[in-house]
Amino acid sequence: MKKYIVEIVIFVIQLFMFYISPLFAGPTDGMGMVVLILLSTLILSVLVAGISKNKIKYFYPIATAVAFLPSVFLYYNETAFPHAVWYLVVSAAGVLAGTVIFKLLHWKS
Repeated sequence: MKKYIVEIVIFVIQLFMFYISPLFAGPTDGMGMVVLILLSTLILSVLVAGISKNKIKYFYPIATAVAFLPSVFLYYNETAFPHAVWYLVVSAAGVLAGTVIFKLLHWKS
């Protein structure tokens, strides 16, 4: 469990973005909230791929998409279910980008 502390901390920040940040959004701030959460998902997935040395980082996109699903019932309606696919795609792209960046930075060492 101790070796996954970085992944857990980043995932808790992701959960904060899914469940706490919508509490502060007004009724007209929906699209801005979606963009903010997508951008934070991309940044957090790049971080988890660049910082983590464990193979569990490749499960981060699936965990992100699954973690979003309960927030659909709490804050949105059933039309928000397809957003889980966007979070899966964005976090997978972030993990891929973070892995490539990490490999390029540590290429000679």
